[in-house]
Amino acid sequence: MTTLVQWNRYAGSVHLTGNTYDLVQCHWHTPSEHTLGGRRYDMELHMLHRSSEGQLAVIAILYQLGRSDQFLNKVLESTNNLTKGEEEIDLGDVDPWDIKFGSRKYYRYMGSLTTPPCTKDVLWTLLNKVRTASKEQITILRKAAHDGFKNNTRPLQPLNGRMVLKYHPHSL
Repeated sequence: MTTLVQWNRYAGSVHLTGNTYDLVQCHWHTPSEHTLGGRRYDMELHMLHRSSEGQLAVIAILYQLGRSDQFLNKVLESTNNLTKGEEEIDLGDVDPWDIKFGSRKYYRYMGSLTTPPCTKDVLWTLLNKVRTASKEQITILRKAAHDGFKNNTRPLQPLNGRMVLKYHPHSL
């Protein structure tokens, strides 16, 4: 089971490679599923988006131990029920714009979802800036998944000829 926030109505969209993708849900993996400079981080947030044609795009943000994250504080205020075995709770209004991106630099590649059914042809965007989350936040998210495993992370995958491109848009 994955701990996730799912939006039941329009929560915003992103425009990537000429397509519009609507935000569907976000979830976390501990430790991270991506690395930067060969380093795996403490946690990773995946924001899953879907186009009207069914194409998928994921924006990923890495987290390391540090100060608590304000967005996570808002989400975790209601997770006490999740750790008690509840399958689903209503978080009320969760504004995805509260997620702090913090960087215009990013990596992009075509890959697959990291959880079954591991759908292929997913457009991945990994932000270059690493955010911080407190040990308590990471622990609560890990416990809320209550899947019996130490990690909920897919092993690192070989590139298999994929190109990973780094983007650094110039300031205007």
